[in-house]
Amino acid sequence: MAQSPEMRASDVDRDKVAAVLREHTAEGRITMDEFNERLEQLYKSKTYGELARLTADLPDVDLRNKRLAKITPQPVAKQTGMHPGMRAAWSAWAGASAINWVIWLIISLTAGDFIYPWPLWVMGPWGAILLVSTVFGGGSQEKK
Repeated sequence: MAQSPEMRASDVDRDKVAAVLREHTAEGRITMDEFNERLEQLYKSKTYGELARLTADLPDVDLRNKRLAKITPQPVAKQTGMHPGMRAAWSAWAGASAINWVIWLIISLTAGDFIYPWPLWVMGPWGAILLVSTVFGGGSQEKK
């Protein structure tokens, strides 16, 4: 049975058109912005005619006969150490703490007297929360 433009398309049909659009993007026929626009329209499309309009200005691509480069899986290197997000949080804490201590030192020196070490109130609670998150939170980086 021939597919008429008014016939409803399935998710499988949309996925095939998405693969064609990805291929044309990879070959440089359409830009990423065009790809995103067409992809948005693709998943709103209901009929074969709407799907055909998305690729009407592009040459036909036969994905079944397309020669794919042999992809050899690369061994995944074990990542050790802290999660990058947690590392960034600790860096922000250290930077803010350093700035507060410099301000405290300048104020203490210009006042000529020892001033209460208020930066501890910034460092303490924030550092405690980070410490608890580092020790008990997050788990490993490997999620499967």
